[in-house]
Amino acid sequence: MIGIVFMFRPLELFIGLRYTRAKRRNHFISFISLTSMLGIALGITALITVLSVMNGFQQELRGRILAMTAHATISRWSGPLENWRAVREQALRNPEVQGGAPFIRGEAMLNNASLVSGALIQGILPDEEQQVSDIDGKMVQGSLDDLRPGGFGIILGKELANALGLMVGDKVTVITPQATVTPAGVLPRLKRFVVVGIFKAGMYEYDRGLALVHVADAGKLFQYPNGAVNGVRLKLRDLFQAPRLARQLAARLPDGYLARDWTQDHASFFRAVQIEKTAMFVILTLIVAVAAFNIVSALVMVVTDKQADIAILRTLGATPLSIMGIFIVQGITIGLVGTLLGLAGGVALATHVDVVVPFIERLFGVKFLAPDVYLISDLPSQVQWGDVTTIGLVAFGLATLATLYPAWRAARTQPAEALRYE
Repeated sequence: MIGIVFMFRPLELFIGLRYTRAKRRNHFISFISLTSMLGIALGITALITVLSVMNGFQQELRGRILAMTAHATISRWSGPLENWRAVREQALRNPEVQGGAPFIRGEAMLNNASLVSGALIQGILPDEEQQVSDIDGKMVQGSLDDLRPGGFGIILGKELANALGLMVGDKVTVITPQATVTPAGVLPRLKRFVVVGIFKAGMYEYDRGLALVHVADAGKLFQYPNGAVNGVRLKLRDLFQAPRLARQLAARLPDGYLARDWTQDHASFFRAVQIEKTAMFVILTLIVAVAAFNIVSALVMVVTDKQADIAILRTLGATPLSIMGIFIVQGITIGLVGTLLGLAGGVALATHVDVVVPFIERLFGVKFLAPDVYLISDLPSQVQWGDVTTIGLVAFGLATLATLYPAWRAARTQPAEALRYE
């Protein structure tokens, strides 16, 4: 620690900062220093912008998924859940739980004339479903209140309705895997439903493969005991606490109950997004590293150019540690200025992506994310200050590391050898 303080006394700071300014005979060296500084700044700007856009995509997709999916689900290990009201009431006693709703889920085939498509049938209670999902806000036609017990109404995803050629008011035949034994043989279970609504979640998985019915109608369709459901879906105040809270809720229930959270249901998707984000961080950090290590070549050239100055300083009593400190100051100055410029530029660009990208699209007449191809047609951005701090520290660390060899080489300069031909 004493050695580090010694390297950055006023003399070393003054000479190191003076060497960063150009003179008539070393414009090229200053040009290399400037390009190194700009390279670090551009690399940091690109890294912050890319990670912010990826954070925005992750947040947008997570929001769309959780608009249709509960934060946590409680069910039995095997068989239906008959006392779901008691389970729901016990879960709602936890202040972290905002709402709960029962559900029945099963696979079926939907048939309209000659068109057939598979779908996931989900039975819900309309009033309570609004406590755990945002499906009511995704309705294009109709509403959840149109699902009434015994009315056998059905709400389809927009893509599923288009695939079957259905509109509100049309009838669709639902065919379940359960079979009915009759004197004529084993026949599939069929039930006619009336389309009472269409929703658009913005996720193809739901828009193409999900259909909603009243939980009472779903119980009859899948032959559940009266009042029994698959489980209870829960909405939590903090979705990121779902794994911990789900385990706590399950532990307070009798044996035979199972708790799952949204991170388990979509683990592969979010793990892939995180891996992609990590890979982009590593790749773009290499760009910053290349710019940072340009400082090595700039400082080596400065050391060669300043051989006589170093020798004179040594003869005047400067220690090798002082000489090393001079060039470390110069390299750190380049790295610090480049890092600060990059952080400022990256945060400014990331927070104004929604303005910059449309401007570029209008300027060149292109559309980066066509609405008819991509689910998200705008570039969302979310600046996470933890990422910004990490990027700044990594970039400054690489720049500091790049100064060590040239500074060490300068400290080894022998005055007699340097002044031999002067």
